[in-house]
Amino acid sequence: MTTVGFIGLGAMGAPMAWNLDDAGFDLVVYNRTTDREQPFAAAGVSVADSPKHLTERADVVCCIVSDGDAVAEVLERDLGVLEDSTTRPSSSR
Repeated sequence: MTTVGFIGLGAMGAPMAWNLDDAGFDLVVYNRTTDREQPFAAAGVSVADSPKHLTERADVVCCIVSDGDAVAEVLERDLGVLEDSTTRPSSSR
């Protein structure tokens, strides 16, 4: 089963993440504002404590956040998606 990581559980992201859960995907979520994660946790969806930890558990990552600053935060900050990306094996095409 494909594990989907979903970052951003706002007005657009939450319904999209629920659709993935309803479709039977193994789902792990993360949101910068943790109260938005609570309904997912209550429904048994896995919640990651950082974007990096989400990417370590997911085969595919979706990111729906509010603006460029938010994108930079979840990608580049400590424990962001791209942390230690230089040590990850490169994919062959």
